[in-house]
Amino acid sequence: MPLETSPESPVPVRTILRMVGEWVGRLGRVWVEGQIAELTRRGGTAFLTLRDPVAAVSVRVICPRAVLEASDPAPAEGARVVIWAKPDFSINRGSFALTALELRAVGLGELLARLERLRRELAAEGLFAAARKRPLPFLPGVVGLICGRGSAAERDVLDNAARRWPAVRFRVENASVQGGFAVAEVTDALHRLDADPAVEVIIIARGGGSVEDLLPFSDESLIRAVAASRTPVVSAIGHEQDAPLLDLVADVRASTPTDAARRVVPDVSEQLELIAGLRARARRRLKGQIDRELSWLAGVRSRPVLAAPVRDIERRQEQVEALVLRARRCLASRLDRAGDDITHTRARLLALSPASTLRRGYAIVQRGDGTVVRAAAEVSDGEEVSIRFAADQLTATAHQPGGAPG
Repeated sequence: MPLETSPESPVPVRTILRMVGEWVGRLGRVWVEGQIAELTRRGGTAFLTLRDPVAAVSVRVICPRAVLEASDPAPAEGARVVIWAKPDFSINRGSFALTALELRAVGLGELLARLERLRRELAAEGLFAAARKRPLPFLPGVVGLICGRGSAAERDVLDNAARRWPAVRFRVENASVQGGFAVAEVTDALHRLDADPAVEVIIIARGGGSVEDLLPFSDESLIRAVAASRTPVVSAIGHEQDAPLLDLVADVRASTPTDAARRVVPDVSEQLELIAGLRARARRRLKGQIDRELSWLAGVRSRPVLAAPVRDIERRQEQVEALVLRARRCLASRLDRAGDDITHTRARLLALSPASTLRRGYAIVQRGDGTVVRAAAEVSDGEEVSIRFAADQLTATAHQPGGAPG
């Protein structure tokens, strides 16, 4: 039943705490799983801070020392445990805690099985797909580094990167890389670096360890944070045999922190050698092309048309003059033959003309109207006719035989 209250009839604090205690008491005993973030022993009692493996929440656990030491081996900070506990709410202090009745360490086999189930779930979501992998920048302006404070991993990355490219710049975010606070601190560092526009690539480095030590780097919340990062992430956790889920979601997986420095930062000596090789190759190719062009140009210049261009013009001039002379000879010959033909034709015409006949003593008789008389019968007696000779002509009167003389 809901508690009825009003400003006029408020409920005392003790009543509320008592009711909360009664409600918590009805929960009964439960099995709780978590990671021991803090462990303090005081006399016959141990006080634990049990952290949720995924969410950033924790609960206080009161554990009799006998219960703690009954587990073999006794768990330490960072260990994953399962506790049979009774929820308890202290009315006097207004605090909630679990009273441990039994404590069991989570075995390695069970941890690996849980990691495998988580791996399959995240893979099914596509978080490990190769299509999501982003290429690393060739020469990043600023490299973000997440590692333990003063750790060997930090020294390996910074020293090797400086040897490869002395001008490289780092923004280092130190965080816990083991224990109950590792996931939260690494995730916060990742968010800070990802929000910095100057950071072009982020390295998460740790120097290896046991499966239990590397559990934070298989935490689901951290894996999802890396998947959501806008900046490419390089995983450099442990050695070849270590394979936390961070290696699968990262854009590039480096086997060691040293390998991460090699992948992220180019070697200045290698790049200089590469540039020198490319320049020599370009020089050889350019020289070869220039030599080929020079050979072609020399061949073109050696041709007669370019070696002695006037000579070709002179040869063309000689050809033109020869053709002109030949044309003139042909024209003169044809004119001569045409003149001869005209002369012959003229001679024939003269020989066949009536004037030639008249010069041989013949004459032409014509009537007054100019018609030629071809027979005597065509002329009437007493008709005047004209007689034409070669040089002149005369007029006469025709007289027919048997007619009167004219």
